[in-house]
Amino acid sequence: MNLPLIRLLAAAFLASTIAAPAASEPIALWTGVPPGEKGGLPPEADLSKPTDNVVSGKPVIRIGNVSSPTITIFPPPPEKATGTAVMVCPGGGYHILAMDLEGTEVCEWLNSIGITAVLLKYRVPAREGQPKHGPALQDAQRAMGLIRQRAGEWGIDLERVGCLGFSAGGHLCAVLSASSGARTYEAVDDADKQSCRPNFMALIYPGYLTQKDKGDAVSPETAVSKETPPTFIAMTEDDPVRAETALFYYLALKNAKVSAELHLYPIGGHGYGMRRSPFNVSAWPQRVEEWMKSLNMLERKK
Repeated sequence: MNLPLIRLLAAAFLASTIAAPAASEPIALWTGVPPGEKGGLPPEADLSKPTDNVVSGKPVIRIGNVSSPTITIFPPPPEKATGTAVMVCPGGGYHILAMDLEGTEVCEWLNSIGITAVLLKYRVPAREGQPKHGPALQDAQRAMGLIRQRAGEWGIDLERVGCLGFSAGGHLCAVLSASSGARTYEAVDDADKQSCRPNFMALIYPGYLTQKDKGDAVSPETAVSKETPPTFIAMTEDDPVRAETALFYYLALKNAKVSAELHLYPIGGHGYGMRRSPFNVSAWPQRVEEWMKSLNMLERKK
């Protein structure tokens, strides 16, 4: 083998082993006590138990008692960066956050397709006397404002900021998109002057979108309008959350003439994240990537 070829192969190997830029340190959403917080929670901790279900043979990190919400920035490799950002909202029934299954693992995939991932650690569990999503919505609104305020610093296009949520995190994305840009807390600084509505959203096995006892009418907090951003939904027919919630929400999107894509798979259950399974639902990341391409979200900025 000649020397130039050896050097070329060595350079290719080196390039393949260079790691993506490291994630940022967690960034606090609030400079002081978050709005409405009264304290009294135990320390934040992984609440996983030995008896908890594993997913694809791996355990899940279940963070609970979150009272100091943060965002963590996962930048893509510079040579892949598109300028698009996606805020990732883990699920957990507004009780815990599945921080690896529906968080860091998803951020790594987003980086691989050139997207800046922003992992949101929002407040859980639900606070007594408040809607289950109340504190989480404040955190999500604040996070979107901060992302847009610091878009230049993080190489993000202001018009290409999306939201990707799982289970309760999918519900949170839908509530965020329905909030019409109106903050549910008093403005803190200039970040709160930025729009907090996503430019697009992907909902993976989302919960709480409709009201079963009211004929699966769309939940008031997730109300759909012509202002709802383009939406992707993935769900399975055997999901205990019920496929009907996705179907009726999709119908509301269609009636409002919102660009939407629904993938309903026969088998897969709930809470699989991106971990591979024998079922076709494991292909949802590829479908999301194709959908984002159709929205021109994966074109590299010139």
